Amino acid sequence: MPSGAGTNEGAGFTSAVAARVMTEACRRTALNSDAARLLRFGENAIFRLASHPVVVRIARSTDYLPSVRNEVHVSRWLAREGLPAARVVDDIEQPLIIDGRPVTFWHLIEEGDRKATYGELGAILRDLHSLELPAGLKLPSYSPFGRTALRIDAVTGISEDDRQFLRKRGHELRDRLAELRFESMKGPVHGDAHVQNLMVDACGQVILIDFEGFCYDYPEWDLMVTATEHDSLGWQTPEQYAEFVAAYGRDLREWAGFPTLRGIQEFQMTTWLMQNVAESPEAAEEYARRIASLRDDDAPRHWHPG
Repeated sequence: MPSGAGTNEGAGFTSAVAARVMTEACRRTALNSDAARLLRFGENAIFRLASHPVVVRIARSTDYLPSVRNEVHVSRWLAREGLPAARVVDDIEQPLIIDGRPVTFWHLIEEGDRKATYGELGAILRDLHSLELPAGLKLPSYSPFGRTALRIDAVTGISEDDRQFLRKRGHELRDRLAELRFESMKGPVHGDAHVQNLMVDACGQVILIDFEGFCYDYPEWDLMVTATEHDSLGWQTPEQYAEFVAAYGRDLREWAGFPTLRGIQEFQMTTWLMQNVAESPEAAEEYARRIASLRDDDAPRHWHPG
């Protein structure tokens, strides 16, 4: 494993640390990092360079290295298929490892004046799920619980009672999943298929982004995201969700296994946000809201997008 690898996922990963890593990565690739702007801080830190049409993505630790490498391979495959998707910068060796953080470089997508619709999300997922993998591309199976156990063990700023509750909830969901039987055929799966992982460029083209969770598995794992956001959280209007279902051709809520997948999605969303409780009072407040409602399966989920 490369220098700096470890199992304490993302220990000490802050926006300031990410900025130092970004600056060093740019120095090694002869890119100018002056006036780079932090676009997002979450599972990755994402910076936009001011002097080049390039976005720099920094993962939390080398625990993420297999999925980061996977992202690069998937981007190149989708480019060959002609699916509108984010593109890695081809003339830079990727990924770089800087202070134990994997770094990748992507072509900047100049955003247009609108956001992608749920109908467009359903359509691009339909097209993605219909693709056949080339013989040389080996994708992992979907990991329903991903890094949740690592997050629960490593995070600071939550109570020990919360930590024990989340461990127990994870075990319960794993038991429920073991009894589930899928009926669909396996194929390429995005792994984090929400509408925020679509961008609309200045020409109006809808572009799929963020391939860190890309895998080969059941398409239900992609459909559960929007179905949960609508069914549990009310983040889409009935009309928006109907557009998603019409474009894709299936409403996952009609499947008997949906409640289990909904529970897994809520668990993932809570443990993802949990990583940033020390970053802002708003993140800490939203985590408190989510963990409280997880403790009551019948409680309404008045969650805010994080």
